[in-house]
Amino acid sequence: MYNQVAQAYQRTQQTTANPRELEASLLIKAAARLQSVRDNWDNGRADLDEAITFNRKLWTILATSATRADNPLPQEVKTNVANMAVFIFSHSMRILSDPKPEKLTSLIFINANIAAGLRGSAG
Repeated sequence: MYNQVAQAYQRTQQTTANPRELEASLLIKAAARLQSVRDNWDNGRADLDEAITFNRKLWTILATSATRADNPLPQEVKTNVANMAVFIFSHSMRILSDPKPEKLTSLIFINANIAAGLRGSAG
């Protein structure tokens, strides 16, 4: 799955002029998958692992890219992205160890708000 996410990211990045829009689109896709599981908990719970895994892999890619030494982002932004990724990873494990639909809300909120910020529509 990681390879699929990375390959999709790379293909889209090559065909898109705006990497921020690509990142926003992928965050929205991950949020939508998580929201679908939350909304259809009784029927969609089987998709929980897949949605959580997709989100974690996306955040792995985002954090790795953002925190690279050659990334021109300010150090404070790099640190914030890294800290957010650590939260995403640890919260994902808490969800998987004790699944409850309401626990997905924070992941959905984070992804949607960061996507909005990347698109310049936060606030």
